[in-house]
Amino acid sequence: MLRIERIFEAAGIEDELLAYNPLIPDGSNLKATLLIEYADATVRARELARLKGIENRFYIEISGAGRATANADEDLDRSNDSKTSAVHFMRFELSPAMIAAWRAGNGVSIGVDDERYGHAAVLSAVTRSALAADFA
Repeated sequence: MLRIERIFEAAGIEDELLAYNPLIPDGSNLKATLLIEYADATVRARELARLKGIENRFYIEISGAGRATANADEDLDRSNDSKTSAVHFMRFELSPAMIAAWRAGNGVSIGVDDERYGHAAVLSAVTRSALAADFA
């Protein structure tokens, strides 16, 4: 981001670090940025209103070890009474048993448990292994 935004002064660098450091996992969790993207502004406005609260319905599930649900937007509320935001920051806190099962090779899926947009994806072994490096 520093290169993209051409930030070279100490104060600007500190501001970027303060903004982005909370997105780094701290050993017992994974963090994600959610972008709900619709190119058409009219469709986007309609869908963000329809999907209000969806950011609280995301999960990571480890086969045989349970499900961690998203803690969304802990830094500030990004949604309002009429719509969800197009961008959310999420933290998934995993128990020691979940992390052990993940490291042991159990299947992992990420999904949305909501009738408005129910979807899940199973992580590949390569992705599971890469993400496991973020655990303490």
